[in-house]
Amino acid sequence: MKRGVCVYCGSSLGGDPRYAEAADELGAAIAGMGARLVFGGGDRGLMGRVARAAMDAGGEVVGIIPKFLKEREQASHAWSELVEVDNMHQRKQLMFDRADAFVALPGGVGTLEELVEQLTWVQLERHRKPVLIADIAGFWRPLLTLMAHMRMEGFIREEFEARYLVAEKVADVPEMLTLAWDRAAIAP
Repeated sequence: MKRGVCVYCGSSLGGDPRYAEAADELGAAIAGMGARLVFGGGDRGLMGRVARAAMDAGGEVVGIIPKFLKEREQASHAWSELVEVDNMHQRKQLMFDRADAFVALPGGVGTLEELVEQLTWVQLERHRKPVLIADIAGFWRPLLTLMAHMRMEGFIREEFEARYLVAEKVADVPEMLTLAWDRAAIAP
């Protein structure tokens, strides 16, 4: 059965062309791994780029979108599957259910919220799925600095670590996810 890689990212392209390049590269890499891309369903911004790249590389793409965002995010039926849900909570739950790993590309408040939710669930031991932060062009560096600050101030304790991986380039993502999946399969 194919593994699902959920990608959180912006519905805009952002200000640095390297973000779009990374989305294209990640979509193709997920397809190249033989994995299924799970994402927010829109055809705008980085979301659309990652999905189109996965489709162009022969991959399977599952978009999950709330009905109220269909026009705003330009939901597309070009994906292998487009699932329409009633609200954001259903969207996030279904994305979680269909994913075996989570990757965060650059994005806005929604991307941040989805990423932080997964980090919280890892910390609370609700799942052991890998969470990978793709720190393209240093985009996530302020968040990584904040996480280190929270650790130093005692708000993220060692016994309740918010475990995540960081890749500075997309080329490292497939191997990092594969190693994380292998480790999880043999962990007690």
